[in-house]
Amino acid sequence: MLISINPKLPMRNRNATIDYYVNSLGFKKVGAIDYPEYLMVKKDDIEIHFFLFEALNPKENYGQVYIRTIDIDATYQSLLNTNVPIHPNGNLKIKPWGQKEFSLLDPDKNLLTFGESFNQ
Repeated sequence: MLISINPKLPMRNRNATIDYYVNSLGFKKVGAIDYPEYLMVKKDDIEIHFFLFEALNPKENYGQVYIRTIDIDATYQSLLNTNVPIHPNGNLKIKPWGQKEFSLLDPDKNLLTFGESFNQ
């Protein structure tokens, strides 16, 4: 039986990743041991893991996760209120496939897309 999935994304700088996810997005660090080359963060039921990849070229990073939400409007507004940059092509809108979505890019250009089913 499968119960959850925890994506693993690359990070170039652990402190920059912690700053973005904890201080900007409201995640918390998890794990009993603090490994210098690995990081786990969690918010609500979402857990994302990161591995150190110092040679990563952000222009060549294709790391992506899709995060399902409840009350996407409030999530989006809270990020705007705290000046978290929204992806230039990722403003909140209803997509043709019936999802209301927006996107962010983290410091390593991992794409975080937030989505909620939209019933018209």
